[in-house]
Amino acid sequence: MRIGIVCPYSWDVPGGVQFHVRDLAEHLIRLGHEVSVLAPADDETPLPAYVVSAGRAVPVPYNGSVARLNFGFLSAARVRRWLHDGAFDVIHIHEPGTPSVGLLACWAAQGPIVATFHTSNPRSRVMIAAYPILQPALEKISARIAVSEYARRTLVEHLGGDAVVIPNGVDVDFFADAAPKEEWQGRTIGFIGRIDEPRKGLPVLMRALPDILAAVPDARLLVAGRGDEEEAVAELPADLRSRVEFLGMVSDEDKARLLRSVDLYVAPNTGGESFGIILVEAMSAGAPVLASDLDAFAQVLDQGEAGELFANEDAEALAAAAVRLLGDPERLAELRERGSRHVRRFDWSTVGADILAVYETVTAGAAMVATDERTGLRARWGLARD
Repeated sequence: MRIGIVCPYSWDVPGGVQFHVRDLAEHLIRLGHEVSVLAPADDETPLPAYVVSAGRAVPVPYNGSVARLNFGFLSAARVRRWLHDGAFDVIHIHEPGTPSVGLLACWAAQGPIVATFHTSNPRSRVMIAAYPILQPALEKISARIAVSEYARRTLVEHLGGDAVVIPNGVDVDFFADAAPKEEWQGRTIGFIGRIDEPRKGLPVLMRALPDILAAVPDARLLVAGRGDEEEAVAELPADLRSRVEFLGMVSDEDKARLLRSVDLYVAPNTGGESFGIILVEAMSAGAPVLASDLDAFAQVLDQGEAGELFANEDAEALAAAAVRLLGDPERLAELRERGSRHVRRFDWSTVGADILAVYETVTAGAAMVATDERTGLRARWGLARD
């Protein structure tokens, strides 16, 4: 099958949607499909062979964050050329309602279109106001996927229609088979995310850290992600700042090794999450998870069965839960076992098969419509000839 996938966010700035698109493309390629991904990217960005640049992206505030998007006449021309050259059996557009190349592709594409909706934002006035502009494009979509029940709810409430829920995928074995790193072991707490994006929750974790270190003096925090490290620890007492180790941006391999090494992974995100791919990655690596009780996180963690939850933005609750867990090896081992068992439902072997089933359904439907149209034309021609 010839599959075209459109990523709305810049390829050179890591994020959950980009990782999902990348991993889906590589999974499909391993299965023998021909895949091309269209995504914004700066000119100097090294791209995999299957990725085509839609041009440079610009930062735009979006859903409590800053997304790097690509929109305009030049982008539209690149989208049309990519669609023409690809001659795809199916187009898979991620976030078609975002003002980027996904929306442009939705306007320009012909044939079967599958759309995946990642955003969870139940009070988006922007989406409601934009609906009349989006409607003609959205009506062309053959099938809709939402990565969680909360992303599906956002779609239904703001744009109408419905979607099948298929979660984000993870290569579980990649994380499970990673080798722990000795220097990252030993009463360590892990955090991975953009340091200077408040909704990722690092300030909440920093407020909790003094209480954690007071109760567990030999603990330390490992932080992986880009951002201002000095600002991140500015409100932390000076004598505790050495207990925070910033690793900067890490490779996929080192991310897996970090998650395999830590005693506890903390996800203190404060909102705007529709899924929680980092939770799945942490469980895949066997890291016990402590996360804020966002609806999407609770769903990923099986309502607290596969990982523990604390009250969102409550630093005291976070500290109390972390101290309790770090002092309870049996509970940590239980969470590792439950998480490792639960996470298999998110493996690409399952998620990829579900997405392929959607592709096959829409392409079969399109072929049936084309056959019916040809039959109708022949019938009309026969009547006219008589």
